[in-house]
Amino acid sequence: MAFSFSVIKKDSTSKARLGRLVTAHGVVETPAFMPVGTHGSVKAMAPRELKEIGCQIVLANTYHLYLRPGVEIIRELGGLHSFMAWDGPILTDSGGYQVFSLGALRKITEEGVSFQSHLDGSRHLLSPENVVGIQEALGSDIAMVLDECIPHDAAKEYVRTSTARTVRWAERSLRARRREDQALFGIVQGGMHEDLRVKCAQEMLSLPWDGLAVGGLGVGEDEAAFNSIGEFTAGLLPEERPRYLMGIGRPEDIVFAVGCGYDLFDCVLPTRNARNGTLFTSQGKLNIKRSEYSGDPRPVDELCGCYCCRNFSRAYLRHLYQAGEILAAQLQTMHNLYFYHRLLESLREAVRAGNFQEKYSELRSESAPRPRAGAMTIIWKDHP
Repeated sequence: MAFSFSVIKKDSTSKARLGRLVTAHGVVETPAFMPVGTHGSVKAMAPRELKEIGCQIVLANTYHLYLRPGVEIIRELGGLHSFMAWDGPILTDSGGYQVFSLGALRKITEEGVSFQSHLDGSRHLLSPENVVGIQEALGSDIAMVLDECIPHDAAKEYVRTSTARTVRWAERSLRARRREDQALFGIVQGGMHEDLRVKCAQEMLSLPWDGLAVGGLGVGEDEAAFNSIGEFTAGLLPEERPRYLMGIGRPEDIVFAVGCGYDLFDCVLPTRNARNGTLFTSQGKLNIKRSEYSGDPRPVDELCGCYCCRNFSRAYLRHLYQAGEILAAQLQTMHNLYFYHRLLESLREAVRAGNFQEKYSELRSESAPRPRAGAMTIIWKDHP
């Protein structure tokens, strides 16, 4: 099998680690951020542009690709890598989050999740077995098992029942597995309850996963709960396997999670915010829609080296956004993803240099000094 993971270096002052994840389509240095390509495309970005900003791996959505264009079309056209012209690693999620977000349009049973398509109203079933089969047909490098994404405020008895079913689904997923060249990750659930997290982790660790993910965080809980459960659950996972914290995208949360020992992250936040005119900078978030930028000659971020910041002013970006030009989404998405990849690169370098804790404190501080030119200091306050 082409998949492997190794820890290259551990930080002496935190749980952060530098890793090397090997797949059939390339190597990923971890910790790493995965841009979300819901329909087999990272919105407003061509594969060539993703490579240019340093993207190592992308995430595609099983639910959406299953409904449109359909698994058989993608399989007949050479698999997902060929279909989307991306020759790097791909992780596909199970589609569970999308199905569970349908609310009244879906029903959960032991068999799986039956749901009504948001496209045409047709009825479908996602089971642990066919979710594995769909992802094997897509040909991604890493596949995820079907699980239930539990609301953060769900009653404990519901969380207990749901988590137990997630474990049973995981066991069925492993039995359905056919491809040896595709990694399969289990998912640890358990809501906001440490005892249920422990039980789920123990049961998942008894199974031969290539990696383990943590779900059910970043779903509306407060920061204290996210930090507490996120750090606690990371401590339950084995060091020799990759750890994927699902759906987490706020920069400050990624920095915290890297310090806990997580390796992989994904979120629509940088791309969605870009299309809505919110940009991440070394001084915090910047809302390009604000009228004060209408004549501003400065780049979005004077410390950024992306194509957008090297060539265009805030005034021009605001003009593009106000005019509804497609180029606004392209340039702003390029900038935000560049920011995220430089952030993860800086965290990897901090572990490599042995000063992650110093970097971590700097990045999480709301009162850090203004950065020197070329530095990667992040102040988590909205830019005026």
